[in-house]
This record gives sequence, C-alpha cells and structure tokens, in this order.
Amino acid sequence: MDYDLIIVGMGSGGMVAAEFAATLDLKVCVVERDRVGGDCLWTGCVPSKALLASARAAHHMRTAGAFGIEPVEPVVDTAKVFERVRAVQRSIAATDDDPERFRAMGLELRLGQAATLTGPHSVRVGDDELGSKHILLCTGSRPAEPAIDGLAVAGFLTSESLWEIERAPASLLVIGGGPVAIELSQAFRRLGTTVTVLQRGERLLPRDEPELVDRLVARLRGEGVEVRLRADAQRVALEDGLKVVHGTHDGAPARWAAEELLVGVGRQPNVDGLGLELLGIEVTPHGVKVDDRSRTSVPSIYAVGDLAGRHLFTHSAASEGVKAIRDMFFPGKGRFDSLVPWATFTDPELAHAGLTVAEARERHGDDVEVWRMELAHSDRARADGTEDGLILVVCAKKRIVGAHILAAAAGELIQELAGAIERGIKFSDLASQIHVYPTMSTSIAQLAGQAAFEGAQRYKWLVRT
Repeated sequence: MDYDLIIVGMGSGGMVAAEFAATLDLKVCVVERDRVGGDCLWTGCVPSKALLASARAAHHMRTAGAFGIEPVEPVVDTAKVFERVRAVQRSIAATDDDPERFRAMGLELRLGQAATLTGPHSVRVGDDELGSKHILLCTGSRPAEPAIDGLAVAGFLTSESLWEIERAPASLLVIGGGPVAIELSQAFRRLGTTVTVLQRGERLLPRDEPELVDRLVARLRGEGVEVRLRADAQRVALEDGLKVVHGTHDGAPARWAAEELLVGVGRQPNVDGLGLELLGIEVTPHGVKVDDRSRTSVPSIYAVGDLAGRHLFTHSAASEGVKAIRDMFFPGKGRFDSLVPWATFTDPELAHAGLTVAEARERHGDDVEVWRMELAHSDRARADGTEDGLILVVCAKKRIVGAHILAAAAGELIQELAGAIERGIKFSDLASQIHVYPTMSTSIAQLAGQAAFEGAQRYKWLVRT
C-alpha cells in the first residue's frame, strides 16, 4: 500500500480528520479538487457570519435610542461589506486553513485534483493510481436546485454563488425557510434590502421548537422581513427587469417580484465522479449509506459529514471525521451516537439540543416536564437590552432530554445543556453548579433552581425549626 489513509475532501471533516491522523504518525494523502477549507470557509459558516456581523452593526446604529444614544440611519456600502467578508476569508485561508500548515504536519496534499475510487483500497488521482489501507470520503454537499419552471433561465443565487456578487440587491426573494435562508434574510434586511421569504410549509425552521420559532418569526417581521408561509413557488419569469415568482399563497394565486432571487431549499451530497456505483456503494438522496461506524458497504471505505447525510453541520462533520480515524486505527469500535446540538445565528440566536416538546411527549408519554424562563427575568439580558428571549428545557423522569434557547448568545449557552443531556443529568443537579453573575448562563441556574426547589417541597417535613 502507498498510504495508510487517503482522505478525499479538505473541508471541515477532512481537515480535522487529517490533523488527527497526522498526530498518529500515519502516512496520509489528502486530495482536494478545489480549495482547502471547503464549504465552511468559502461559502458557508465564515462568510455568512461575517455578513451577519456587519448587519448587526447597522441594526445597532438604528436602534441605539434604546440605550440612551441618538440613533442614526447608517450609510451602508454593501460593496465594502462584501469586501470585509472576503478579507475575513483570506485571513483564515492564510493561517489556520493554509495548505502549508498541513504539509508541515507531514501530510501529502494533492490540490486541484479530482479523486475516483477504483477499488476497496485504491484511488485514481490525475494520472496516478494510489493504494491505501483505508479511504475516508468527506466531499460535503452543495445547494439543491428545486424543480421550478423557469428558475434556471431567470437565474438565481444560492449560498454558494451569493458570495460572488459585488453588492447587495435592492430587493430579494428567498425561497426556503431553513437556517441558511433565515439567517441571510435577516442580514440582507438589516443592510437595507427589501426581503420576502417564501416558505412552502406551515412554519419556518421546522426542526426547531415551535414556540421559540414563532417568537423569532415575530422578530423578523418586526424588522421588516416579509414572511409568507404556505407559499408555493411554481414558476419563475423575467418581467420588466425583475425576477418574478408565480405561485400560490394559502391556495390562492400569488405573484412576488424582486431584483434578485435566493434559493435555499436544502442540500445534496457531492458524489459525482467518486465512482461509488462501480463498487456497489449505495447513495440515497440524503447521502452515502453508511453503518453506525461510518463505513460504507465496502468496510475499508468510510464516509462522513454532509456526504453521509447524518447532520449537515460543520461541527458534526469534524466530529465524525475524527471518530472515523479512531475506528480505523484503534482497537474496538468508534462511537457515533453523540448528541449534535445546533444553532441558527439570527439575532437573537436560536439553539437546539435533543428533543422538542412534541418529540419528548411522543417518546416518553406523560412523564415529561417543560421548564421555561423568560429572559425578561435575567438581570444580564435586561442590562444588555436583550430580554426578548426564552430558555426552554424538556425533562423526562427528571432528566434533561431537550433544550431550546432563543437568546443573544444561544449558541454558547446551549453547550451546558447539551452536555447535561449527553451525560443523562437531572435538571435540578445543574442548580448546584455556581454560575458567574451576571451572565446569561445564570438563567440556566435559576431555572434549574426552580426544578430543585420543587423537588425539595416533597421533603419539607424534614425541615428543622
């Protein structure tokens, strides 16, 4: 064998897996047909969060009156905003995601080349046939294109092509109601774009806790984002220089027009050219079929991240990549059943871990308790002017099985509760952990304290007076 491991794809999963493999003194070749960093750096997490930061700054200027400061309408040059986004990307590409950093670890990188599987232990890269004990596939996914008449002719943006534009459009139609669509909708609205969201279903963010989603939707509408639920886009046409979507809203004929169209209706796995079909490796619409150890039907070939279709998140791809390496080269079996929390980085953020209330009741029946705390009772939230939020914790048999937070720092706060779910901790036990005051996390301790106090009521007959 030429190598111990060949990694195909240098995005979130591939980078972390490669770095871990390098610490094991393995002979590793990494193949990437595009750029190191993958979707996260070039079209996903990094550019979107940089755009959101600029949009948040503009929003703070408009709403400064709430803090005793004279508000002003910002002069927004979105060309400069997009240049800042690209500067952030260049900074990361030149440091943490620099190919030379990985080569210095002892990894062999083949960039700008496609990889095709030719056997259980062989990969063709360019004109070379490479052999390896194990192969790790982490080629990610790309935006899905819905079957809407006229869409391709009219032209549209996705979360990939969006970053190629020079400045924000004056008006934007967004088809889709998932995290990417909603984050970008709020960002563009705050930067001055007129935004309309068309969601076919009954609600936005259907995987999240409905009570918190409803609050977030109210916030978006309050900022001027037009949200249309039960809106079915059926046809797109160019009319008078605008992109016009024809369809139905609540079953009635409807028409929406804007300068630009952004489509965010899910993703599809990057399997083209990998040669999976020649090895009998099954591919579903969601991704490459793998077992509970991330192995394909060919045991020497693993697939992780978006390609395997479990959880379409950067952090889960990285975790799966590391666990796959551990499964390949260490005794025993890797564990792939870890809880995966997530966050939608709107303002406020919406974070999720474990079961929703409905899911918990379906699984655990009547033995479910739901604890809620309005951030209007948080001293820190009130001081920061971010009290329009909620922490919701779902318990079954007193143990935390779900947690959902709508707050300015929900993505940070959810980690404590996700860890508690993973370890099977009783909610009341979190009350004994001292939290720094005044922080947003104090609210978790306060809510856990309520659960502890309720439990103590059963034993008040023991109180000495």
